[in-house]
Amino acid sequence: MSRKVFMSFDVEEFDMPLEYQHAISVQDQMSIGIEGLNAIAPILDAVPSTLFTTANFANHFPERINQLSASHEIASHTFYHTAYATEDLLKSRLRLEEITQQKVTGLRMPRMRPVLMKDVLAAGYQYDSSINPTWLPGRYNNFHLPRTAYYEEGVKRIPASVSPGIRIPLFWLSFKNMPYALYLQLCKQTLAKDGYLCLYFHPWEFTSIEQFGLPGYTRRWCGPVLVERLLKLIKDLSKDADFGTMNQL
Repeated sequence: MSRKVFMSFDVEEFDMPLEYQHAISVQDQMSIGIEGLNAIAPILDAVPSTLFTTANFANHFPERINQLSASHEIASHTFYHTAYATEDLLKSRLRLEEITQQKVTGLRMPRMRPVLMKDVLAAGYQYDSSINPTWLPGRYNNFHLPRTAYYEEGVKRIPASVSPGIRIPLFWLSFKNMPYALYLQLCKQTLAKDGYLCLYFHPWEFTSIEQFGLPGYTRRWCGPVLVERLLKLIKDLSKDADFGTMNQL
């Protein structure tokens, strides 16, 4: 297999301000979410991507999600981004399949929340990408889990990429806060070692989110400058790999 980059986005209602006790209406959550999805159009035009979408968001913008499903993989981000019940695994898959008229095979839990693979399998998924196999203070310590794709209870688990050795995460916060040259170097090292990269971002990052009380490290490089930064990364990684959707793995 040629080296692959799997670009993914968590397509969701923008409820992150609630984590920091900053009130935001459901209407504004959806408005920022769709604004972000429109903002990343140049990226989605450039490479096929996997869009982990909440059924709640898809219910608000079904035509847009259906349109995107023609060129990209639509996967589940459960039903709601904050509230969760086990039955949401099946409900979200069925609703996304209804909207896209395509099979939904992948899952990513909001905020990489733990989930039982027996529940994922019972809900009809083939793969799960709900693991960041590193240590993130206050969130999780997953150093004991494999860095690369593996099977667990009949489900293929595809962790977010971290660097070999000390497992520096290559997720959205690293892309915002590391010097670009260092981030690119770590991506290339990981690509050479693993044969693929699994990167993830959120459409709302690509809007102006300075006014929502978020910590500075979450909103550095937001808006159009972040679009240009990610397009540059795509161009640089294209020299070493092809881009594809996660269901190809």
